[in-house]
Formats: sequence, C-alpha cells, structure tokens
Amino acid sequence: MKSYLSLIPISAKVHKRQNRMTLLCIVFAVFLVTAVFSMAEMGIRMEQLRLLDKHNNLSFQDITNSAMGQSIFLIAAVLFIMILIAGVLMVSSSINSNVAQRTKFFGMMRCIGMSKRQIIRFVRLEALNWCKAAVPIGLVLGIVVTWGLCAVLRFCVGEEFSHIPLFGFSGIGIIGGIIVGLVTVLLAARSPAKRAAKVSPATAASGNAESTNNSGHAVKHHVFKIETALGIHHAVSAKKNFILMIGSFALSIILFLSFSVLIDFVDCLMPQSSSTSDIDISSRDGSNSINPELRDKIGGMKGVKCVYGRRSCFQVPAELKDKQRSRDVDLISYDDFDLDCLKKDRMLKRGSDLSKVYKDSRYVLATWDKDSSLQIGSKIKIDNDELEIAGLLKHDPFSSNGLTNGKITLITSGQTFSRLTGITDYSLIMIQTAKNISDKEVSAINGLLNKNEVFKDRRDQRTTGTYIAFVSCVYAFLSIITLVTVLNIINSISMSVSARIKQYGAMRAVGMDEHQIMKMIAAEAFTYAISGCIIGCVAGLLISKFLYGIMITSHFSYAVWTVPVVPLLVILIFVFAAAVAAVWAPAKRIRNISVTETINEL
Repeated sequence: MKSYLSLIPISAKVHKRQNRMTLLCIVFAVFLVTAVFSMAEMGIRMEQLRLLDKHNNLSFQDITNSAMGQSIFLIAAVLFIMILIAGVLMVSSSINSNVAQRTKFFGMMRCIGMSKRQIIRFVRLEALNWCKAAVPIGLVLGIVVTWGLCAVLRFCVGEEFSHIPLFGFSGIGIIGGIIVGLVTVLLAARSPAKRAAKVSPATAASGNAESTNNSGHAVKHHVFKIETALGIHHAVSAKKNFILMIGSFALSIILFLSFSVLIDFVDCLMPQSSSTSDIDISSRDGSNSINPELRDKIGGMKGVKCVYGRRSCFQVPAELKDKQRSRDVDLISYDDFDLDCLKKDRMLKRGSDLSKVYKDSRYVLATWDKDSSLQIGSKIKIDNDELEIAGLLKHDPFSSNGLTNGKITLITSGQTFSRLTGITDYSLIMIQTAKNISDKEVSAINGLLNKNEVFKDRRDQRTTGTYIAFVSCVYAFLSIITLVTVLNIINSISMSVSARIKQYGAMRAVGMDEHQIMKMIAAEAFTYAISGCIIGCVAGLLISKFLYGIMITSHFSYAVWTVPVVPLLVILIFVFAAAVAAVWAPAKRIRNISVTETINEL
C-alpha cells in the first residue's frame, strides 16, 4: 500500500452495505436537480418556439418577460435550493453515523501516525469517491426521465406541448446535477471529517462512538421509565448528530409541502371543471332566445354525453336587506348538472348548503372574493321575492381575474330563475360529448341550429391532458421524496443504533431485557421523529405560504392560502411509519447479540 489513501476503495468495498443510503441520497439530489433543470430548459425551448411564431425577432429578454418563462425560472431556482439543503442534511447525517461506527478505525489510524489533517482529507476523499458512481447514475436517471416526460407530453398530451424537444440534452441540467452532487458531498463531509479527526488514539481501544460524549450526571427518569429516558438521552446527547437527524426529517417534510404548492399552482394555471363543455350553442345577440326543446333534441343524439343550459339576466334591481340599500345584481341560472359540478369541483366555501338551491326555492348562491361583503345567510330582495344566500363560491368564475370587482352575481336553479324573471329560454346551451364522437355527429348537432344561434366547437381547447401530465410529474417527485424520506429515516436510525451497539450489548449483560431494549431504541427514534416533525411542520407551513404567495397569489388574486391538511397528514404518516419500521431491524439485531461475546468485546 503506497499511501493511506489506498484504503479508500478498500473501505468502500468493506462498508458497501452501510454506504448504500449515502449513495442513494447523492443519486436522489443529482437526479432531482438534473430532471428539474432539464425540464425547465425544455420548457424554455418550447416557449421560445411559441414566441417565435408570434414575433420575428426574439431575444432572451422576451422569454424571461413571459409569464411561463418567469414561472419556470422561479420554480427551478426554489427547488434547487431546497434539494441542495435536503441533500446536504441527509448525506451529512449518513456520513456522520458512518464515522461514528468506525471510531475504532480512526483511532487506530491515529495510533500508526496519521495526522488530523490526513484524517479530514481521508473522510472528504472517501465521500468524493462515492460521487464516481452516484453522480453518473443520477445524471443518467435525470436525462432518461426528462426524455420520458417530454415524450409523454408531446405524444400523449399534445396541445401546446406538440413542439417540445425530444431526446434533448440540457447543459444547465447536467452541470447543475454535477455541481449539486459535488457540493452536497463536500458540505456534508465537512462536519463528520472534523469529528473523525478529533478521535484520540486512546479511543481506539473502546471503539465507542459516544465515549467522548458521556454524561457527567445520571440520566433523569422521573417522568419516563429508565429505558425511555435513556433512549431520549441517547438522541439528544450527541448535539451535532441530533441536529442533523431532526434537520433531515424536517427538510423532508418541508420539501414535500413545497412540492405540494405546485399542485395548487397547476390548478390555478389550468383550472379543471367538471362542467367544462366541448360544444357551446349561444344566441347571436347574447339574449335568452334558445328554445329548451333544442336541449332535449341534442340530449338524445348519438355521441352526446350530457347537455345543460344557462339563462342570464343582468343589472336586475335588488335590495340588500342587511345593508338596507339598493344594488343591481346579475342573475345566472344553472341546471342541476351545473350545480352538481360545483360540489364535485369543491367550488363552494365551507358552510354552504347546495341542497337548498335546487328546484323552485328561495335560496341562491353568490360569487365571492376577500373584498365581498356578502355572507352565507345574507338576504336579498328582488321585486317581492326575498332570497337567502345558501352558499358562496370561492371565486367569481364569470370574471377574467376570478374577482367579483364589486359586482354581485347570483346563481339560481332554472326553476327559481324562471319564477323571478318569467324567462324560460336559454342564452347558452353547453354540450359534453363522448371521446369517440365523429365529425359527422358533430355536424348533425350543428344542423339543428337556426340563423340566430352560434355553434362553437371547443373540443381542441380542453387542457385535461396537460393538467394530468403536470400533476403526474409533481406526484412523481412527491413519491420520490417520500421514498427517500422513509429510507433515510430507517437507515439513519439503524446506523445510529449500530454506533452504540456495544452500549446496548453491555446493558443486556447487566440484565436489561429485550422489551426494554426495544423501548429504548423506540424512544430514541421517536425523539428524532417528533422533534423533526415539529420543526418541519412549522417551517414547512411558513415556506408553503411564502411560495404560495409568490407563485400563485401574485398571479391569481382570488387565490387564498389555506393549511394543506391532506399533504401534511400524508407526510407525517409516512414519517412515523418509517420511524416504527426503523426500530424493528436494530432491535432484532441486538436481541441476537451474545452476552458473553459482548463482555469479551468490552
């Protein structure tokens, strides 16, 4: 062996199993950054082609000034920082536990003359050695996934993605992935390297990673039993390891909640409604002049899935009973299918009672925004009819920006509208068609119209495929984050226990039973999990609100941030499930330790 550095590949082979999670964390960070930036560059190229169709001369400034370009850059930058921080914490936690298990090795190296500087260099180069395999794997995965996503968007979704590049290589994505891999490892190895350098030659005799952190006083067990108190003490006694562990847990929760904001962003960018029509039939002058019999005829035709209509009456004099003043209101009638879709799409604010609005009733719905003075239960009088607001919509679907802009728009059932206005004809008939409807069948529908009615085919304007594609990408990233979170928790706790294996063996030797050992490990694991969850939830919700504000509220004024209860519960369930799973394997390994073998090792 020409140099102590020759031990690095040997050590990598010997500790191949322990290094798997560290390698996976590096692969995870490189893959995510490569995929995110590659997709961002593909999106920019697609936006460039779109703008070239509209403008002969195109500069980079034009792309950055476009809404899509700004959104892509913002999302990519935020995710880059989040992934880098998460990668550093996870890799650092793994390396720290790895170093703790090899205290005896570093002590022996000090005994044979290795300096502290050489120890630090050894740990850093050992960490960089992992990059030789992890970075290329992460890059290849990121490129392949980008190709797959681009192919799906182009051939399965189509629409505005018909010109997205296929099999393109992103220089930004590849360079970003390499930088993240190297920076993550170098930053993560910094603290464990210093820790390894502090190991004294005397420590080599014990091989106990925690020998330098022994408590100077007895563990307090007035609140918990002794085994639980010991488990909590083991978790908090090593400050750096405790910070890294809970930081790793917290960052996983923060990442999950941050990615969840993208779901809301896609919902606002491409709102999906169950009542979206494929074909619209409207009166040429916008009046209520379409005979209801036309709706019935179309409903029985081949290729038609559903037909529903709307009536409208604008600037109707009304009196607000609560304010004791007159206002003009707009009345829109919804058929039963349209009303059902409001509930299905979760368009109504909490406390709304949609069931009161059906048929001929004295209840209506109203559009709403944060500046609206209307409330559920407010009374409005039109002529001699007093109406009560049974529910509020979360925003105004009839305005371009989702805001009411000071207008009052009431939604009624068809029967209530006819009673209030005496109008039975429609101003708009909406048709949802079957996927396999033929052009001949569409022409047959068009043939039923008279000269005062306008036919509009909107089948090519649906964004369902694009929406599903974006949401699927986000959920794929969330799945990866969840998987790595679970594996990281299991691996980190397992390695933390392994670092104290002789302590646990000694406790068995002096009479501690298997049940107490398991409770002690569980207490340590759940100390990490609970602490990480508290910090992760607080920080994650604050970051989620911040991201929601800059990505959504700034562009969609009607959108209001609410606590993401479902994503929060999902990630918390996975974290605690992982903590439970992490306890089982180490506890089983300790149960199999021979007491006499442990005594001989001490």
